[in-house]
Amino acid sequence: MKNRPLSLLIVFVISSLAARARAADPLPSWNDTAAKQSVIAFVEKVTAKDSPDYVAPVDRIATFDNDGTLWAEQPVYVQLLFTLDRLREIAPQHPEWPNQEPFASVLKGDLKAAAAGGEKAIAELVMATHAGMTTAAFEKIVVDWIATARHPQTDKLYTEMVYQPMLELIDYLKAKEFKVFIVSGGGIEFMRPWTQRVYGIPPEQVIGSSIKTKYELRDGKPYLVRLPALNFFDDKEGKPVAINHHIGRRPIAAFGNSDGDYQMLEWTTSGEGLRLGLVVHHTDADREYAYDRTSKIGQLSKGLDDAKSKGWIVADMKKDWNRVWIGKALDTNTSDK
Repeated sequence: MKNRPLSLLIVFVISSLAARARAADPLPSWNDTAAKQSVIAFVEKVTAKDSPDYVAPVDRIATFDNDGTLWAEQPVYVQLLFTLDRLREIAPQHPEWPNQEPFASVLKGDLKAAAAGGEKAIAELVMATHAGMTTAAFEKIVVDWIATARHPQTDKLYTEMVYQPMLELIDYLKAKEFKVFIVSGGGIEFMRPWTQRVYGIPPEQVIGSSIKTKYELRDGKPYLVRLPALNFFDDKEGKPVAINHHIGRRPIAAFGNSDGDYQMLEWTTSGEGLRLGLVVHHTDADREYAYDRTSKIGQLSKGLDDAKSKGWIVADMKKDWNRVWIGKALDTNTSDK
């Protein structure tokens, strides 16, 4: 007991030093390269009241893509894996599916054959598994699935396949009075049930693709029912349109990883005043994945070609990040895959 005051003092000092270190370096999982320096310089310039580039908090809007920007998208988009699991679960209710494509191929485990049907086939799978229920019922299905579903290669929960450097970036922006939105090609109601817990981004700040929904009374009680029809596809040219529709302000910063984010980055950085566009380039095959121009998932080609002329930062995952995944201690010398 004699040493207790001393122990408490040591804990206090260590905690204070750690807090100061975090304040001094808001992006500790980023190496001290040009990418990190450029991001911090931008944020400091637009938030300092005596800066000629100062932006009022109301206009500090930042948009982030989700798949491949905030969490892993390889080897298959997470929502597609959710779709396939859901399809197998409800297959007994559809005896016609074993003789009907693309359902037959999925049930046989032949995803290549199912994918041969292109966007039409994927749309059929999504509509069959995401529609015909209330919004509340769908939310529960998503919550239950995301709580236990694991990545097919790492066996991590999908919510553990999140990039620590990007979480730090979100927290840094929020601390500087930015309002942060997710703008994704993924389903808006697939993401909203868990983005607050995983990213600290509330559901009203999530924008995504959607299917049509109708208001319906059942036994005198009102429900919103999901219909088997596409309402909006939030990708490529659709992203700026959705931002304008949902937010009503042009972002001053945008973050993506693929050519599907090109128009969002282009629209954001074409506005007046100081702007920031950043592309996450997947270059680390040891800790994550290495892919860009030829990938069918998260293809990045035009964005790479035009990044320099557009003034966008290309964040090289292997070079610029000393850590990839959440939940592990920093270690710049070993893989954290």
